[in-house]
Amino acid sequence: MTKTDPAHPTGPAATRRTDPEPPPPGGVLWTIAGDVRALLMLPAAFTMQVAHPAIAAGVDEYSVFRTDPWGRGERSLRSVQLWVYGGEDAAEEGRRVRRLHKDIQGTDTRGRRYHSLDPACYAWVHATGFPVYLYAGRYLLRRFTPAQEQQLYREWLQVGRILGLHDRDMPQTIEEYWTYWARMLAEEIEPTAVARELVATDVPLPRPEVGPLPVRLLLRLTWPALRAAFLRLRAFVTAGYMPPEARAAIGLEWSPAQERRLRRFSTAVRLLVPLLPERLRYLPIAYRARAAWRAGRR
Repeated sequence: MTKTDPAHPTGPAATRRTDPEPPPPGGVLWTIAGDVRALLMLPAAFTMQVAHPAIAAGVDEYSVFRTDPWGRGERSLRSVQLWVYGGEDAAEEGRRVRRLHKDIQGTDTRGRRYHSLDPACYAWVHATGFPVYLYAGRYLLRRFTPAQEQQLYREWLQVGRILGLHDRDMPQTIEEYWTYWARMLAEEIEPTAVARELVATDVPLPRPEVGPLPVRLLLRLTWPALRAAFLRLRAFVTAGYMPPEARAAIGLEWSPAQERRLRRFSTAVRLLVPLLPERLRYLPIAYRARAAWRAGRR
């Protein structure tokens, strides 16, 4: 039998000791990432991701977002929650995401070869979350102080490490980030077919199969009207909560009347959500993690 040198352990225990740390409990991300209002921010981030030609090509060929949008959305949301609130499970979820993407490769809409884990692509997928939190947060949460913005970015870099990004793959300061952001919008981001599809109001959308039989029957009867309303809402919040410079790069129109509607809608959400009990205000993984953290501090 081969003995293991205790000074150089191997196996799962060693992996756990070298795993990157998730964002700290009580930090900025712990406050906002699991809040139900974050659900209104996700479409903007996802549309910005697929406005990158390589990511659009990968999603177009490999994703089930057209045939199983509800299942894909649920899985993606669970993954994002685990990166922030998963504790020891966060790094394993990051490894699972990388395994899931290791075979996604091909040629993008500009004729360039791509691989989904190429840092140039992979970093952009992660990078889109930060500006959406800042911009949409002004409407739905609050305007962050400069210190909170700095902390949010440091925590977002921690999430990037959970996903397997090296520090060299991401700007390490906010100042460097905004230079990177401007370059990506100018050189890479464009109105790809997938991005346009995500803000269209006339595309097919499968009916969700959820709940007991009476609920499913009701959905079957009302789905044409619900589908149309959902697609309009998705297009509205996608464009509305997207930073204006990204909106322009993707070619999304936005009028003063739409801005006024967004402000009224956002004010209602911002005032009503804090009145909910925490178990309804936070998504399940976030709610359980926050409760366990508070219990452990007592």
